[in-house]
Amino acid sequence: MAISKQKKIQHLFHRAGFGESISAIRRYEDESTSAIIKKIFDDSQKFTELNILGSKNSYAQKKEEKEKNELTRQEKKNFQKQSREDIRDLNIAWIDKMSLDKAQLREKMTFFWHGHFACKTRIGLFCQNQNNTIRKHALGKFGELLMEISKDPAMLQFLNNQQNRKSSPNENFAREVMELFTLGRGNYTENDVKEAARAFTGWGFGRTGEFRFRKAVHDTDEKTFLGKSGNFTGEDIIQIILEQRRTSEFITEKIYRYFVNEKIDKNITAGLAKSFYDSGYNIESLMKEIFSSEWFYGKENIGSKIKSPVELIVGMIRSFNIDFVNPLPLLNLQKVLGQMLFNPPNVAGWAGGKSWIDSSSLMYRLKLPEIIFKSSNLNFDYKEDMPEMGDSYRELSKKEKKQYKQMNTKTDLKSYIKEFSEFDEDEIALKLSEYLLQVNFDAKDKKLVNKYSDRSTIENLIESVTLRIISLPEYQLC
Repeated sequence: MAISKQKKIQHLFHRAGFGESISAIRRYEDESTSAIIKKIFDDSQKFTELNILGSKNSYAQKKEEKEKNELTRQEKKNFQKQSREDIRDLNIAWIDKMSLDKAQLREKMTFFWHGHFACKTRIGLFCQNQNNTIRKHALGKFGELLMEISKDPAMLQFLNNQQNRKSSPNENFAREVMELFTLGRGNYTENDVKEAARAFTGWGFGRTGEFRFRKAVHDTDEKTFLGKSGNFTGEDIIQIILEQRRTSEFITEKIYRYFVNEKIDKNITAGLAKSFYDSGYNIESLMKEIFSSEWFYGKENIGSKIKSPVELIVGMIRSFNIDFVNPLPLLNLQKVLGQMLFNPPNVAGWAGGKSWIDSSSLMYRLKLPEIIFKSSNLNFDYKEDMPEMGDSYRELSKKEKKQYKQMNTKTDLKSYIKEFSEFDEDEIALKLSEYLLQVNFDAKDKKLVNKYSDRSTIENLIESVTLRIISLPEYQLC
């Protein structure tokens, strides 16, 4: 069975962004694929920073105001509380940006690199700065992105390079730069890790979050790394890594798994990796080549990807024009579904794929549409501390905890309903499924959806059928 143009357009918007409204999909149906791709990239040329915290580190400023650079216990506690709230607010603001920003591809790439360069910090300003660094370089040259992230205070802090000195080299940062960010395990030796760590000695940051090279603690002796010898600095190590074709292969394969299919086609990725390397690691060129390729729209790739929790949430917001009047439950949803922005499980990031689905998370995923559409309470609680929520959750009052549980949403379905009201009642379920699902809508599902639909008005029919379809397991795929 031939794949419809509508399905292909939806596939492109699911992978190059977070999905699109049905009215937008319909507007593009008469456009060529190349014209749509051009529009997507044009929309992402310019971008705005995520900036809700300003540019000042209140903790560093307060320390500088003290003669002995010491804060009281209460001042430290207040700062920690403020930092948790800052990261909470950043989380909500980024969900909002992904849902509404015109630069969808840039936000999707920022989201991808956020998982690739997985990092945690307790300082809100560091989170914001790193997120904007990634956003700035998300479609640029990978080498520039890698260099900027390698000098980023959040990453240097997370991987302990602030403690990396010639007298006692710390290997954490050097190891992860190769294992997780560039070459992949098995493409370097333990000696390469040791020598790279020596080259990164002295890389750190100041109190206000600026990169600092501390020359006094840098190892100036000769190092041997990936077969080359010299008095290497950290910049030299990164350049040598970029010279390895394996780096291009590693990044290309990871991008293919994320944007195309978890099952890698080596024949395809080999060609993509060569082009990527020859372009000087131009990310935009790589993504254009992927989205413009005929194989990208193959039936084996459409509907093959399990939506991550953030993709699921943001996709629903975009498709149904949902306004979270109370945004705090967004944090609860991320927590229970297993993906909290700015809080990856470890330095390897989120595993993705089938790891998103287990018996517990699938149950919540299937209930999610009804919870959101009907502004229901979130009936789950946590006994442990939850710094991701902005406070010590167990210490909150019942009234404060309720804010995280009480869903308060407004859903504007007027334009959505208008798009489907032209069809006969018997066609509604099938037409809705063509837009809402990227996999086949079988007869059993159609019968079930129609059985529990509200046929009192055409508006109620469209809304109730929509709710039933997006509560199906098939809606989890894109």
